[in-house]
Amino acid sequence: MAAMKKRQPITRAEAPERIQKLLSRAGHGSRREIERLIAAGRIRVNGKPAEPGQAVTPKDRIEIDGRRISFRAHAQARPRVLAYHKPEGEVTSRDDPDGRPTVFDHLPPLRGGRWIAIGRLDINTSGLLLFTNDGELANRLMHPSRAVPRTYAVRVRGEVTPEIIQRLLQGVELEDGPARFDEVVDAGGSGLNHWFHVTLHEGRNREVRRLWTSQGVMVSRLMRIAYGPVTLPRGLRQGRWMELPPHETARLYASVDLPWKPPPTRREPQHRRQPPRSRRRPGNR
Repeated sequence: MAAMKKRQPITRAEAPERIQKLLSRAGHGSRREIERLIAAGRIRVNGKPAEPGQAVTPKDRIEIDGRRISFRAHAQARPRVLAYHKPEGEVTSRDDPDGRPTVFDHLPPLRGGRWIAIGRLDINTSGLLLFTNDGELANRLMHPSRAVPRTYAVRVRGEVTPEIIQRLLQGVELEDGPARFDEVVDAGGSGLNHWFHVTLHEGRNREVRRLWTSQGVMVSRLMRIAYGPVTLPRGLRQGRWMELPPHETARLYASVDLPWKPPPTRREPQHRRQPPRSRRRPGNR
């Protein structure tokens, strides 16, 4: 009797998983973005429209807008994180139906995936936006269960009493549920225009503005200055980006319990070119 062949174990890379998770991890958008693409019929699996939660593997033929996804290219790409200084007037979306400038217009090209925005800023808010090609990192940094803190510099108009600060820290009822600041720090100012630094751990739409408005105080300027352990780099001008250095990238990954390996450093050449020997002039001894 012929010996039975042993079945090869399924590796993690081949094991079926939800299409949102697979495509997000491969850097093709956040899980919410992937869900929107599926709902719009822009993703196909083996020639058929994809379904939310569909189990797939990298061996399936997966297409976004008719372009086949290459998982090999992403496997060879190193995880990257960019800090971008968003100016007012730009929208945090890839395509804007009104033709307004988007935050993606200024980012560098990326092979084997696309940049994922970690969180959003509305059109009238400036400051720090993080981008990555690692969908799992983006998902953890944005997931409510992680409660990643966001810090904003806010300029307000109107009298801010200690009672108002206390209510903002204790919590107020907004139209989409209770909300509060984790911290409110007086950052100075004169007259009715005063600056505060506020921290909260949610990313609801216009939440910072709505919290102040609930107390009869108007926000005249809003800028995000930190997201998790990353602060807006000094000297980074509006509309410009910079790649996070390895030590900051490692700290960001560690903040959401993800492993990270630094990129390999370039090896220095083992030999150096010797300087040419000086020639003696005739008569010099």
